[in-house]
Amino acid sequence: MILITGGTGLVGGHLLLKLAEGNTPLRAIYRNKQNIDKTRQLFSRYSKQEQFATIEWVPADINDIPALEEAFTGVTHVYHCAANVSFDPRDEEVLRKVNIEGTANMVNLSLAFGIQKFCHVSSIAALGDPVVPGSTITEETEWNPEAYHSDYQITKYGAEMEVWRGWQEGLNVVIVNPGLIFGPGYWNQGSGAVFKAVKRGQYFYTLGNCGIIAVEDVVNVMIQLTDSNINGERYTLVAENITFKTMLDTIAAGMDKSGPVMYTSKPLMSFAWRFDWLLSRLLMRKRLLTKHMAHSAYTTEPFDNSKIKQVLGYTFTDMKPYLKELAPEYTKY
Repeated sequence: MILITGGTGLVGGHLLLKLAEGNTPLRAIYRNKQNIDKTRQLFSRYSKQEQFATIEWVPADINDIPALEEAFTGVTHVYHCAANVSFDPRDEEVLRKVNIEGTANMVNLSLAFGIQKFCHVSSIAALGDPVVPGSTITEETEWNPEAYHSDYQITKYGAEMEVWRGWQEGLNVVIVNPGLIFGPGYWNQGSGAVFKAVKRGQYFYTLGNCGIIAVEDVVNVMIQLTDSNINGERYTLVAENITFKTMLDTIAAGMDKSGPVMYTSKPLMSFAWRFDWLLSRLLMRKRLLTKHMAHSAYTTEPFDNSKIKQVLGYTFTDMKPYLKELAPEYTKY
């Protein structure tokens, strides 16, 4: 029996889609029953309704220990995909609760139930900080606690610390650190915001870099690592380092729209995130642009994927054609 958290999200949903091709029973936990429809629709997209029916859906929360204990019964492998993603400083408490405490609960129960392998979905946000600006980031780049990090980065790093604790206590683990993940479905989550911005008309751009990857690649690597004898390792999953301008232009081309034409300078961006902070206070709404988002728009450090290529000999999806083909699907959403 395989247990999956986050099965109503982009990675978890596509992971279920791939795992359902096998013969091992699947169990996925959920908090909101309505969200299961997103994964049902994904299976329907590929005409795999029969495989979807084989999944056992269990109501549970990764911070609800009694419910999790029931979900762990009979489980041999765990894929922990659930996480909270937010760059709004006001979400610090929920980020810590879900990303750190929730992961700690998953690790503790995996140890208690003798789980054979634990695969944790982290993020490139949890990788280290280069000493020299612009230098390549690898799995060995050290985390600098003195450097500026968003609450999301801190909690994803904290989640990894919980996984490493479990490893030290005897749990077999692998960690994947994907970049910005693109894929069909779940348009209201994650990278769907990029498609939404382009569709509405994204006029501004920066020349910062972004590590991106197709969800199918993330899922394939996760399964291969979990099925292998590899233990106590983490892997950067980035198919391509691309400028934000190129990424937006590519998606815009797929939508038959014009790409961004106005370069946003750092001083202007600095003013913009502060102005957004003020508006969020006055209008009592979520932040649309935070200090971290503004800072990330100008980062140029590339991510190195050579470790996973050497270990698995994996060939990643060419992202520009992938994005261009994916873009029209969002316009139909």
